Amino acid sequence: MTRKFHVASDEEIKSGKTTDVYFDRTEKILKAEGVSDREVVAEVTSGSLPNEWNWAVLSGIDEVATLFEGVPVNVWTLPEGSIFRPRDVTGVRVPLLVIEGPYQKFCALETPMLGLICQSSGVSTKSARVRKVAGEKNILAFGIRRMHPSLAPMLDRAAYVGGFDGVSSLAGAEEIGKKPMGTMPHGLIIALGDQVRAWRAFDQDIPDEVPRIALVDTYSDEKEEAIRAAETLQESLDGIRLDTPGSRRGNFADLVREVRWELDARGFEDVDIVVSGGLDEDSIPTLLEAGAESFGVGTSITNAPVLDLALDIVEVEGKPAAKRGKFSGRKMVWQCGNCLESTVTLAEDKKPECPECGGETEALFEPLVRNGEVVKDLPSSDEVRKRVLKQLERFEL
Repeated sequence: MTRKFHVASDEEIKSGKTTDVYFDRTEKILKAEGVSDREVVAEVTSGSLPNEWNWAVLSGIDEVATLFEGVPVNVWTLPEGSIFRPRDVTGVRVPLLVIEGPYQKFCALETPMLGLICQSSGVSTKSARVRKVAGEKNILAFGIRRMHPSLAPMLDRAAYVGGFDGVSSLAGAEEIGKKPMGTMPHGLIIALGDQVRAWRAFDQDIPDEVPRIALVDTYSDEKEEAIRAAETLQESLDGIRLDTPGSRRGNFADLVREVRWELDARGFEDVDIVVSGGLDEDSIPTLLEAGAESFGVGTSITNAPVLDLALDIVEVEGKPAAKRGKFSGRKMVWQCGNCLESTVTLAEDKKPECPECGGETEALFEPLVRNGEVVKDLPSSDEVRKRVLKQLERFEL
């Protein structure tokens, strides 16, 4: 097969061509040994999270539904957008997804299934962390240029459901049903040969509903360019963008303070300061305090650490079975409505009280696929985002 780009097709992913070879061999051996119909229960868990994160956001479940559609298995998951800790209050690993069915029929899909949720959940988690520190300020996903272009829709959707306000890519915006958001590149200013000409051209040639954000760090001092932009566009100017931390020595927050002061001193208090370039949840708070109003976050989001998730068999033909280090048996995850902590029990156990605070718990698993048919109405990106933001109020970094 000759590929124009180094990406797998939908058909290749669904058919198991993107699996590890040992699953292909396992499939053949189980068939040859006459145990193709041997039923197992397997669960996805996380032993720990990257960078000592306290919690993570589960996303990519909609793609898992697509992957297992038409496969003779049953799948249950935590709701997409669930914020979870790797272990419950007693130290047991929290299952995020459960698959029941003949192992020979789905083992080859383990690799792509994990890939779908490991990367998406990593991006959504990093995005939620940025959302937490940014408060109500505007945050935009600018990072698709750092990853393979075929991933742009997934990356932007994961950032949006994790709490971002908008995305820059055309395909990503279409994926979430929004308009793409962004400003102007240095290339426009350089191609036109003059900052003022570029700012005026943007104002004249781009539809009115697009905010007028002038990039002010192409040729000269940022303060001087910010003043020129404000004086050029006057009341048409919505904001200026500083994209300088990696290319200038000094303190970026001090630069924001200086530009804010000079704009205010000339009567441009309504002109917002947008910052971008190398931002993450650690750098944003100081810029926020300095007067930044909007944040374009790129590389740290699209290059977010993937979650280290694993799928393990925990039951064979109705009997508990698990490799060392894992807990056998079909399980249920319960969440306390009061403290949001999780409790894991065997599936047949009765509903527990929360061991942490004594509060009432509710079962979290939802049916996703039943005998190959997707049985859950998959939530929209907006619905998942609302779920994340609501939970995020109760979680700290």
